[in-house]
This record gives sequence, C-alpha cells and structure tokens, in this order.
Amino acid sequence: MNGFARRHVLAIGAGTAAGSALGLAPTAAGAAPQGPAGAAGENATADDWGRVPDPVPVPLTGHFDNDGVDTADARGGDFDGSGYTYPGEELPAGPVEVDGFPFDFPGSGAGAPNNVVAMGQRIELPPGHYLSVLFLASSSYGTASGEATVHYADGGTATAGLSAPDWYSGGGSLRAPYRYAPDGTKDPHQVSIAVVELGLDPVREAVALTLPVINRAEPDKSALHVFALSLQPVAEGRAVALRNVRSTTTSLERSGAQSVEATLINAGGVWIAARDGLSVTVDTEGARTVAPVAVPRLGPGEQARVTVGIRNRAGVAPGTVQEGRVVATGRGGTAAEVTRPLTLGVPDFEPTDASLSSHQAPYWFNDAKFGIFIHWGVYSVPAWAPVGKQYAEWYWQQMNQPDNPTHAHHREVYGEDFAYDDFIPMFRAERFNPRSWVELFRDAGAQYHVLTSKHHEGFALWDTKLSTRNSVAMGPRRDLIRELFDASRRYTPGLHCGLYFSMPEWFNPDNPWYGHAPRNPYTLEPVPYTGYTPGQDYVRDYQAGQMLELIHEYDTEIMWCDIGGDNDSHRVLAEFFNHAKNRPRPIEVTVNNRSGIGPHDFTTPEYEVYENTVVAKWEASRGLDPRSYGYNAETPDDAYMTTEEVVHSLVDIVSKNGNFLLDIGPRADGTIPEIMERRLRETGEWLRVNGEAIYGTTYWSRMAQLGEDLRFTMKRDAFYIHSLAAPSPRLVVEAPVPVRAGDEITMLGYGDRPLNWDVDGGALVVEVPAAARRAGKHVWVFKVSTRPSS
Repeated sequence: MNGFARRHVLAIGAGTAAGSALGLAPTAAGAAPQGPAGAAGENATADDWGRVPDPVPVPLTGHFDNDGVDTADARGGDFDGSGYTYPGEELPAGPVEVDGFPFDFPGSGAGAPNNVVAMGQRIELPPGHYLSVLFLASSSYGTASGEATVHYADGGTATAGLSAPDWYSGGGSLRAPYRYAPDGTKDPHQVSIAVVELGLDPVREAVALTLPVINRAEPDKSALHVFALSLQPVAEGRAVALRNVRSTTTSLERSGAQSVEATLINAGGVWIAARDGLSVTVDTEGARTVAPVAVPRLGPGEQARVTVGIRNRAGVAPGTVQEGRVVATGRGGTAAEVTRPLTLGVPDFEPTDASLSSHQAPYWFNDAKFGIFIHWGVYSVPAWAPVGKQYAEWYWQQMNQPDNPTHAHHREVYGEDFAYDDFIPMFRAERFNPRSWVELFRDAGAQYHVLTSKHHEGFALWDTKLSTRNSVAMGPRRDLIRELFDASRRYTPGLHCGLYFSMPEWFNPDNPWYGHAPRNPYTLEPVPYTGYTPGQDYVRDYQAGQMLELIHEYDTEIMWCDIGGDNDSHRVLAEFFNHAKNRPRPIEVTVNNRSGIGPHDFTTPEYEVYENTVVAKWEASRGLDPRSYGYNAETPDDAYMTTEEVVHSLVDIVSKNGNFLLDIGPRADGTIPEIMERRLRETGEWLRVNGEAIYGTTYWSRMAQLGEDLRFTMKRDAFYIHSLAAPSPRLVVEAPVPVRAGDEITMLGYGDRPLNWDVDGGALVVEVPAAARRAGKHVWVFKVSTRPSS
C-alpha cells in the first residue's frame, strides 16, 4: 500500500524475571540504562544526539524448510500444504526495505526453500544489545500464534506471543496481486507478507531466538512462516530514528492539511523530555509545514506515530511528486532526518491498485474505536437458527440444504410451499423509530453505525432504482436507510454513518452465488426472485450501480463490503473516494477488505480478534448473540454477551489497534430486543467514566497486554493501564510503563485523587484503596499523567 505500515508489534514478556526481561523499566528517578553505540545510518544527527545503528539482517538460509515462492518457469513449491504459492515475479529478491527496515528476502527457485515454518527452531543471533527483532512473516490457513523465546548471554530468557497475519486475508506491506494455484494458474487474489516486531531487553545481550512450536504447513492448520529477520541495535545516549516515512492522502481533522506520517523511535537509553523541544516537520520546496508535531515525551524504546500537516505552495498541482525531508529537531540541532519522495496534495483517485492503495482509514475512524453493526432484513422475520451454531441471517441459504436444521425447521413451521420471498410482506418495520435507534447508539458510547443496506438475500433497504426488490416498493414501504441517516445527522450529528453491502446475492438469476436461481428447496421447482428484472449485467449495471447509489445519494462514510467475488470495485471505489474529497464540504470515508480487490483501509476478522497488535487498521465484529448477527428468536437472554464481556472485548481490541463493531439484530417490526438495548446502555455507562482511555488512543508499541488481565493504551500526554480483573490493594505491573518521578497516577471513576506508586525491581506498583476498588467495575483503568516539564 505504497509504504502503508502493516506491522504486528509484539513484546517480550511473561518471563521468569518479567520486569527486567521487558527492558528499559524506569526507576523512580526516571533513570534508564545505556546501550552501546553503532554505525551511523540515514538518521544523521547533531553532536548532542547519538547516532542510530542500522538494522542488522540475520541470515536464515540454514533454517529454511518450506518452498513457498514459485515463478511461471520454476514450479514445485507448496506454501500452505495445499499447493498454493507466492508469485516470485511480484516479490523482491535480495536486499529490500519494508516499512523502513532492511531485510534480505530470499529469491525463488524450483525446489529451493525460502521460509521457515515455526516449529521450535533456535536461531542464533549476532550477540548484541537490541531494541527489537523484526520479521518478514505470514501465516497460512488463518493467523498462527505461539510463544517465542529470546535467550540472553546471562543465561536468562523471556517469552512473548508471536503471530503474523494470514497471507490471503490479513494484509501486509509486501504484497503480490495474485498467487499460484496448485495447477499453475493465477488465482487473482492479493497475498501479502507483513513486518512483525518483537521488543527485546536492550540492557541484556541477546544471543538467540527460539521460534514457537505451532503447526507444519498442512491443509486447514494454521502455520507461521518466517522469510527474513533483522535486528535493531540500541543506540548510545540520546538518539531517535524516523521510520516508515510517507505522504498520505489523508487530511488532519483540525487543520484539513495533508498528513505526512512517520514513526519516531527513541532508539537510545535516555528519556526524551519536553525540555528537549523535540518536534517533527517536513521540508520540501513544493509545500510548507502548517501543522508541525511536538513530541513532549518519549521513553527509551518507545515509539510514536507522528502526523505532520502540509499544504501545497501556490502553483503546485495535487499529485506532484517531489523529494522531501522529514526532520526531527531538538536541543538546538537535528536529531534525525529522512529524505523520501513525497506526493504533494491529493489528486483524484484512479481505478487502479496503485492509486486506490494510497488511500487509508481516516483519523476519525482510527479514533472512534466503537461502532454498532445492524443486521436487519427479511431474515429478521423467521429469525431462527440453532443457537450459538449458525447465522440466523443465512436462513434462506440454510433452508436450501437438506442436511441443515433450517431445512427441517422451515418445513415444520411454514410448509414446503412457503417460499423465502413470502416473508417479504411480513417484514413491515411498523415500529421502527430511527431517532430512538441513533440516540441509543450515542448513549452506548458508539461513534459510528453500519446498517446492512443489502444482505445476501438481495433485498435492499433503500429506494434503489435498479430493482423493486426493496423496502420502498414492498415490505415496509419505507426508505429505511434514508430515515436512519436523516435521524442520525439531525439528532446525533457526532455519529458517523456507514453501510454494509453484500457484493453477491445467493440466488440472483443473473449471477447466482450459490449456482442456481431461486427454487423450492423441497421440490427443486423454480420460484420467482421477487421484484427483480432479470437479464442485467449483474456486476457493472446492478452491483456497481447500487453501490454508486449509496455513495452519491446517501453519502455513506463507510462502505462495508462483504464476500467479494465478481466485482467492479476499482471503478466504484475510485468514485467513492473522489466523491468524498470533491464535495463542497469534503468528508473522509473508508472501505474494508471485502470488496473483491486488494486495496482496502482495514481488515475485518469476525467472531475472533488478532492476538497481538496490528499496526494496520483493523476492526473486529461480532454479535451480542453467541453466533448470529441477525436476530435469532431462539436465543435466550442469558446466552447473550454480558456487559463485562462487551467491555473486556472492547478494551482488548483497542489495545491492539482495532475497532470493535458490535452487532445488534432488530426484530422485523423495527424494535431492538430489550436485552440488546440493556447491554448497550450498560456499556455506555462504563464508557462515560472510562472513555478517555478508549477514544483517540493508540496502542503501546512495547506491548498490548501483560498476562490475561492487563491491557495498555496511550495518548500523547497520558498512559492507561486497564485491569480486566478487580485489582488487589497493590496493583503490580511487571512492564516498562513510561512513568517517571513526579508523574501522577489516578484511577478513572475515583475522582482526581492521586494514588501512591513506586517502581520496585522494574515493576510498577500502585496502591489501590478499597474505595477505589469499589468505584470501578468491568475494567478498572489507571491513568499515568505526565508532568508538563518532564
């Protein structure tokens, strides 16, 4: 994605001596250990700033045991155990820079192994002091995770979870537009490899790394593949590095200026404090910095993503590419600088991978953290599925399977002659009150909502001009999207409005996803596809046409696509992005990873979450129901998520850089089940007290969690410790929390009363009075407030 970071950031922890194993644990006086100096890299510095050593690639050739890369002329690889491989023509060979880090990427050759499948291999490292170890890695058959171990020269070890995104659906910075199928043909689906970062203890000399034991590359078993490894040495004294520098097509919300992003790393052993005056600007002839970034504080080993605002100078056309320097200055000198080609201004998007890949999730989406998913349609009438086992919204598809419980249920309740489309007149939405919906979402603490504009059943909830199979022509005879969006924009203007859209339809006669037009599941006789006029070009005229209606007529801010498949998404998404930016009052919009093409802004695991931080934006979705998104009338109240489970999920997801899209399934009459409403309101109560530790926060670069019960989030001027369990009188955090003498620790919901704290053996210890423990519930949040001058 034109340099867009898609890194998984992990940290070594949970070792026998966790406080010291994590490294850089602050003392009460704020002192930090020193590391050795290294060679100068791209980050030239003034005399008062130390030089940052270049990362050190580590050869893995002797460990390679899997051939996962083929070319058209050199076959024989088998990446995932099913015969699929990466295309060598689309990947580099030899030295390559990914996300600002150098790696030695193995080439491809017939029968030549080029990656390590993690099965407990011990990799010897050049002995030294390092901030982190970086991998080029991916997983097959889903995200693979396991415990990695770092070995130190003093005989000690430390462990942490190590994982990588799935090569087919997870997203990564190193990408190819297709993969080779077992028969040698090109499967036109993007595959990728990501940068995965593991934090080390820079005080101790690292000597080896043992990969986790997961699975071998076999069908239907997740396996972790490592292609390359590099080490980032620690610098001596005060030193910072700029990595992953790039211009973006995203605007800063306050100034409206174009954002240039960079990751700033404190690579030395000295705290960067406010008195150092560290700031980041952009220097280029074609634009001027209008929103520099001040970095008031950065602990040793800490990272901060900075977003500098620039505006083109007069006469410089949007899209002009020009060399630019991103410069970090402080203490009267240059701390670090990186020169990169920058695209100045945002030109119109084109229907190509290269152009669409320059788009990213807007900052409002990054900051929002919590949204409400709404699955509502004709399937809300039967509202049936085996509890906790199937999606109720898949009723029509499941009733067509003779061995599925829905097949028998439909016969028993409705009879063999009752077609699915006979439910349409029963979907009336007669009690739908859009104002009460959006005010409930606001009170729940959500920042956006996403309604199913059309699910796989093909029934549209808006006044589409391309079919009468919609809620205005039949059923409710109301434009449900229009009513919801109008109410939201009038009564809850702070909420962002989004729409789900199914790319295929199960039984559309012109392009049936399931291979046939509608038919009676019991007699197999054809039945009508109510309201649809057949004979259209499904993809270009119907699918794309409906998406363009949602873009132009409803101004959706989120296009939440599903399933992918046949599509015209290059053209549609270019129009989506251009329509948003060229409006009289531009808006920032976003699209997920299910539109059927490679470019996307965020990934979308459902009913699961990533186990570690993913720097690329992601959003986890699930229903309050144990399995279903649509309303399932069979689900008892005690089977729904508890409020504690909702809050725990939200905190866990946010700590790993995700958003939580929590789904509700309204009834066919438009009412929201009472248990769902109660859960949303109770979640909102927690967020009203603790929301500052959720909204607008970012992940902690050192780690997302410690053990089962602690999670971390942060802002520029605050650090938050989330305890998922009721704290004891002494909360012990064996992690390098960025806290210094004079900082204040409070508990949200317990007023502004400072709590006593100390650092003992590298662990932060907070005294928690009984009254504070009683004041919290679900998750107890402790706030570290930094001194203005520290």
